[in-house]
Amino acid sequence: MKRTLINELKENEVTKISGWAKKIRNTKYMYFIILEDRSGSIQVSIEKENNEEMCNKLEGILTDSILEFEGKMVLSEYVKQGGKEFIPDSINIISSSEASPIEEGANIDTRLNYRWIDLRSDKNNLMMRVQSKLVESFREYLYKNDFTEIHTPKLLGAASESGSEVFEVKYFDTKAYLAQSPQFYKQMALASGLERVFEVGPCFRAENSNTNRHATEFTSFDIEFAYIDSYEDVMDLEEDLIIKALTDIKNIYGEDIKELFNEEIIIPNKPFPRIKLNDLYKELHERYNYKIPTEDVGDMNAETEKLTYKFAKEVYNSEFIFVTDFAKTKRAFYHKRENDIPQGYDLIWKGTEITTGAQREHRYDVLKKQCEEKGLTKDVEFYLQFFKYGCPAHGGFAIGIDRFIMLLLNIPSVKEEMFLFRGPTRLTP
Repeated sequence: MKRTLINELKENEVTKISGWAKKIRNTKYMYFIILEDRSGSIQVSIEKENNEEMCNKLEGILTDSILEFEGKMVLSEYVKQGGKEFIPDSINIISSSEASPIEEGANIDTRLNYRWIDLRSDKNNLMMRVQSKLVESFREYLYKNDFTEIHTPKLLGAASESGSEVFEVKYFDTKAYLAQSPQFYKQMALASGLERVFEVGPCFRAENSNTNRHATEFTSFDIEFAYIDSYEDVMDLEEDLIIKALTDIKNIYGEDIKELFNEEIIIPNKPFPRIKLNDLYKELHERYNYKIPTEDVGDMNAETEKLTYKFAKEVYNSEFIFVTDFAKTKRAFYHKRENDIPQGYDLIWKGTEITTGAQREHRYDVLKKQCEEKGLTKDVEFYLQFFKYGCPAHGGFAIGIDRFIMLLLNIPSVKEEMFLFRGPTRLTP
């Protein structure tokens, strides 16, 4: 008999269901089991008097075991599980579970040690589905707007953005590096004539950071497109992308998110507020008596980002705000400059930077000069070749999928949001 999903059960139709035993209650006269699959859950009710064989099989079976039943779904006004219960004729123990090593209130390290068990909770299950929907929505928008999905190498012969914060690996009789981002290859794709590209894939940063939003391996959604007039075009596309994704997620999961995470998804309006960095400094000083530390002048730090969110909410009633006009010393060498000002931005959402985007420098001679200024000419020699034979004006950005979902659902740390977290002290499971 073919398996039927719980949400597809029809009254009094003989069928087979299987899933996790989320709860098992053994009373004097009955066994009650809450069985759950990917579509939902149902109460399985077994009378002991007439089902001795089934009850014997259930002796010693613990929650989280995988059970299979054949029988019928019936309606019952006494059942809390949507007024439906499953009355089985037979049972099959597919996989029995030992007692869970994760107790209620377990710390994050214990939960990560047994992540596959931790992910079984309703909240974590919803979290992963929301993450999947985010990527699906981004992809859908880009496909409809004539973007091509590419897949770039993660083993590189040279560091992808700078000589620091890279993982070095042995590569036969030489060295290779894990890609910090697909930035160089995104731009190569535009130089090849593809015009509009995106990629979703892993990135690696050898940062010894133990913050709530950093990981040594994370999933990045990267976008690059050609024939733009300015970085305003890049911001405009990112606005549309985010609005679509949040709308899709709210339409499908909004009520579940409100119930399990107590979070309301707010759909922003276009255009998102914009402010130049020096103007932002002045506003934060006047309003909150905040002065940027000397070492961070020309850039933002975590405290600046938090206050920027507060400012955006108070002044614009917006969760999002673009900050522009960063110092060239604080931006990547490949950002185009006008009057010595990088033509790019950071997008702040809920007090955290979720994107650094920019128009790129596409002119070989200018780009080479900016490489030399940063002392990177030898390291990025292969990259400079992409611009010797003509390249259109272009720009792009990247969104960290894990950080985005962390902020959306108000999860304390990416450790709890990622399917499997990788940090300075964690390489397993």
